[in-house]
Amino acid sequence: MESAADRETRATRLREVYQRPAAEWPAPQVDSGVDWRELGLLPASVPPADNPTTKEKVELGKKLFFDPRVSGSGQLACASCHDPDLGWADGRTTAYGHRREPLKRNAPSIMNLAYLPAMFWDGRAGSLEEQARQVILNPSEMSATPDQVAKELNAVPEYREAFKAIFGSDEVGLDSAARAIAAFERSVVGGRSDFDKFLRGDREALSNEALLGLDLFRGKARCINCHNGPALSDGQFHDLGLSYYGRELEDLGRYKVTNKAEDVGRFRTPSLRNVAATGPYMHNGLFELTGVLNMYNAGMATLRRKPEQAVDPLFPTKSPLLKPLGLNKQELGDLKAFLESLTEPKLRVRAPALPGLASSSAPR
Repeated sequence: MESAADRETRATRLREVYQRPAAEWPAPQVDSGVDWRELGLLPASVPPADNPTTKEKVELGKKLFFDPRVSGSGQLACASCHDPDLGWADGRTTAYGHRREPLKRNAPSIMNLAYLPAMFWDGRAGSLEEQARQVILNPSEMSATPDQVAKELNAVPEYREAFKAIFGSDEVGLDSAARAIAAFERSVVGGRSDFDKFLRGDREALSNEALLGLDLFRGKARCINCHNGPALSDGQFHDLGLSYYGRELEDLGRYKVTNKAEDVGRFRTPSLRNVAATGPYMHNGLFELTGVLNMYNAGMATLRRKPEQAVDPLFPTKSPLLKPLGLNKQELGDLKAFLESLTEPKLRVRAPALPGLASSSAPR
């Protein structure tokens, strides 16, 4: 363990180093062949050309995001699994779907999805528009049909007027509803964390522990191999040894999308922004933050072939980027402190008044 005096001296030196332009930061510990990007401030998100962002579209999308009438039961809204008070996630191990069906995967936060190239843990949607559409139609999730969504929303004059003004048609359809929801989701971005303040020049925004953790993140802990760029995600898919292949909780991940053997057990790298506020973690939601750090420190789980799996072509292969790290308790604490510095300040988001629904003023 490093002495308090030595830690103070090293933190003081690093504080000076990391206040320089990022191009002058210490070289990160990145494996050969990894296409990495330096950490940094979030840029402005860029909407697709066929769905430009307007204030009116974002406001409409926010209403639809909170409106249960886009679900088959009339009881589920997007916000049911992506609650702003829970970091735009739901705090559950795995989410609940239609008729309270337990789903197989953890509901990730929608914050900063605008910066990732693919949606869902397995990347089966290439845009936020497609992601919204798939969730609404999935019989295990919101379990609606295009006709049902159109009927419910067309019955609301305020929605018809808004869709007419924004999309040029007074007929409300699923595609335009998904485009509005996606526009709202692109507005849900971070960038106000202590780490962002530090990047903007506030030398004291990071504690000594968080600063030492930043240096570990880019160096000995090897996190930047996958969690890089302004969003702290490479947007790629990796096998962490958590597919539970051949066991009760088996999830083949990306393979179900591509049917490529090398994709068995691969899942999308999540953004680490606001990570301390969006537990539990991993695609199955089985882990807390300290446990995740301990697992990475050990190099993650390594699956062993059973005799009957000796020649199984689908047996998953853990990412070669995962290696035992040898971090001590003090270093793990510093790394956790850096991750906590990525937390966004609490912004209370009130659900909007939904058109066509009677409001209640009853006290609670």
